[in-house]
Amino acid sequence: MHLTTSARRLLRDAAERLRREPRVEKPRRKVVDEIVAWLDEQHIDPGPRLSRDWLRVDRDLLAQIDQALALTGEAPVAVDLAGMSSLEQARHGNPEEKGNREKPREYRVLASLPAGAPRPGIAQGARELLDLDRRRLDLAAFDVLVQVENLDSFYALPGELAALASWARPLILYRGDRHYGGGFADLARDWASSGKPHLYLGDFDARGVGLALESGATHLLLPGREAVAAHANAQHLPPEQLRFQAALRRHAAGLPEGHPLVGYLAILLGEQRGLRQQWFGSSTGLTPVPLPARSTPSSP
Repeated sequence: MHLTTSARRLLRDAAERLRREPRVEKPRRKVVDEIVAWLDEQHIDPGPRLSRDWLRVDRDLLAQIDQALALTGEAPVAVDLAGMSSLEQARHGNPEEKGNREKPREYRVLASLPAGAPRPGIAQGARELLDLDRRRLDLAAFDVLVQVENLDSFYALPGELAALASWARPLILYRGDRHYGGGFADLARDWASSGKPHLYLGDFDARGVGLALESGATHLLLPGREAVAAHANAQHLPPEQLRFQAALRRHAAGLPEGHPLVGYLAILLGEQRGLRQQWFGSSTGLTPVPLPARSTPSSP
């Protein structure tokens, strides 16, 4: 057996207190009994430190525990394995704390970049997709963030997007799902502090617009209002999205007269018609439509 996460946590707490106190008493509960069983397995006799009611931890006992851990290839008590990746945990010893480890995609984002130099054996496309650690990205090097909602549309992005012609260095990222969602959400929060534009390219429906607002997007990338009015349909605004409309109506009520979003929301909320991203047509017809500052979430 090896020391459980809770057992290591208790011993780390004791080690911290031992910096100020000569000994620490821990009541005989389940986790203490786990430690006592481990001590017995390691042939460490706690002697008078152990009673029916408590385990008394002192510096000498901790030294014996760390020595036994070293002999079995485990990390010393002071090392907290929680939050480390499996690779980092492996550097500290044999046991793996699966429930507390850093998830492999926790910091990952999926980026779409103009195609670079050809690679032997790989047919070159218009764009190159890179799985990146968001911590490696210097956000100051980019002048606009583009968030793409749907993965199939993200894969199909053309080499150049005419709607982004005003920006020299766009950062185009997939919004994410259960694989990439966490990394993008954290990056979007960091981006918001820069004050630079954040464009949302996704479905023109109640959920899509709500997600854009939740993410802190400053603009929607949409076809012109006339194109949306011509092609939007009720099938692209399914009944299950009714629950997202109340928050959008509150946003619409707060828009000033003449705001560019008013006409779009009239189609969405007034006529109950939407348009999925895959039906937007050519990217040359997209335009940034400003969003109001977020005030309420889109879900009820």
